[in-house]
Amino acid sequence: MRAIPQDQIISLDLPQLAQPLQLHYHEAGSGEPVLFIHGSGPGASGYSNFKGNFRVFGEAGYRAIVPDLPGYGLSDKPDTQYHLDLFVDAMTGLLDRLDIGQVTLVGNSLGGAIALKMALDNPARVKKLLLMAPGGLMDKAEYYQRMEGIQTMAAAFAAGELRDAVGMKRLLCLQLFDASQVTDETVAERVNVVLEQPACVLSTMDVPNMAQRLGELSCPIFVMWGMNDKFCPVDGVETLMNHCRNIRVQLLSECGHWVMVEYQDLFNRQCLDFIAHD
Repeated sequence: MRAIPQDQIISLDLPQLAQPLQLHYHEAGSGEPVLFIHGSGPGASGYSNFKGNFRVFGEAGYRAIVPDLPGYGLSDKPDTQYHLDLFVDAMTGLLDRLDIGQVTLVGNSLGGAIALKMALDNPARVKKLLLMAPGGLMDKAEYYQRMEGIQTMAAAFAAGELRDAVGMKRLLCLQLFDASQVTDETVAERVNVVLEQPACVLSTMDVPNMAQRLGELSCPIFVMWGMNDKFCPVDGVETLMNHCRNIRVQLLSECGHWVMVEYQDLFNRQCLDFIAHD
């Protein structure tokens, strides 16, 4: 089993926590900064979400920064309330510590919700938004009622079924339209992390519905969404299009929740073009 390589660890003082949080992140390249924010789920990490992407951005002349959110990857996993503001404060704190002012945000699922909240809270700081099936576009109960992947994930995590490769692979296959792209490496990465995650990471997760605030966004937005997504309903695209200005959307057939994995080359190419030209 190949271990996830460790790059950098930085200490952050967050208002929600009594102790400093040790936040782990990867970094590649130099130049204009791009912050990659991963999704939630048992065993998730920045590296497992974006290992096929961030180095390409670094090679293209950008400073690609890929953190593990609090509770995920190699970052600390405190016993606390995992509300959206905790993640937003952690990402903002990371940017402050790295002396980064304006930044382009790339966010998948929960990471998309975090990116949206960062842009709403501090619009001058966010240059562009690149979102893949972002959360935060409807009430939490709607996700649980409608989405097979969310229901399966919550039940499997609560039952302890994701602490071995068989159970984890079964869940990850729901993330993709083409389950053959779920590699043993990714399964092992996620199992290693989930063994250390406290139940509160998912049980206290709280992402508000931000749909009515989307009209406040003024930065350019690029959205990619798989038509076969089992975790975030694709009609979130309509919510974004109805409320946002300066937005471009690409829908992909035969694609699940992880656009950046299933359409890796297309994702890298389209996003780099959007950052450079739009």
